[in-house]
Amino acid sequence: MAIIEISSLDHPGIEVFARLTEAQLRNYTGTEGGLFIAESPKVIRTAIEAGLEPAALLCERKHIKGDAADIIGKCGDMPVYTGDRELLARLTGYTLTRGVLCAMRRPRLKTAEEICRGARRVVVIDNVVDTTNIGAIFRSAAALGIDAVLLTRDSCDPLNRRAVRVSMGSVFLVPWTWIDNPVESLKPLGFKTVAMALTDNSIPLDSPTLAEERRLAIIMGTEGDGLPYDTISKTDYRVRIPMQHGVDSLNVAAASAVAFWQLRVKGKAGCET
Repeated sequence: MAIIEISSLDHPGIEVFARLTEAQLRNYTGTEGGLFIAESPKVIRTAIEAGLEPAALLCERKHIKGDAADIIGKCGDMPVYTGDRELLARLTGYTLTRGVLCAMRRPRLKTAEEICRGARRVVVIDNVVDTTNIGAIFRSAAALGIDAVLLTRDSCDPLNRRAVRVSMGSVFLVPWTWIDNPVESLKPLGFKTVAMALTDNSIPLDSPTLAEERRLAIIMGTEGDGLPYDTISKTDYRVRIPMQHGVDSLNVAAASAVAFWQLRVKGKAGCET
């Protein structure tokens, strides 16, 4: 462990916490696979316990022997940058969340086939670009028994700083990866596909037919237009959430939580029967 006091916003090494964009972090020189930023001791601990590797820490001086002490103790030779609260706030543009940021190495992603092996319920996130929605979907997926998350490549990166923060570290708890042509890719793996979409032939979410399916892939669409017709037309089921008072749809994050709960595998460990 190397404690490095900074007194300038130009100190070498701290650019990863402030001046680099998300795209630059993903392509950061000198790290295989790039970096991402995790905020707050709770989220950082969750990442480390999930096997992710920290590269550098930025924290207020008081947290070195306080909230960040156990994290620092687990991280070997990782540099720990510290300084006055005011300087760190100017560096990052805001007061640090619980006083701690961690630059972490991005994990090697597995294939869809690997993370779906043995899975009963997975979600496909199709062209969802809002970081808050991505984080919230992951949090619901972890809490409500989803075994894996698959994202089309036009969706937001789950390791985006805000998505990680909103998920409270749940992005580290559920296996995830990118997927092309999700309907075509998942059918050979034994999944029946469910499009969350309002169509003339949509069936209610609480239909007994859905509960009887052994393996389901729940496909959630973009915040504005929903799923494209081409995707909907290829799925095994089109499903709607029954609603009242003339409301036709929910935000994608709220809809995902409802769908995950209703379609969960009954009696699965950690879920109610």
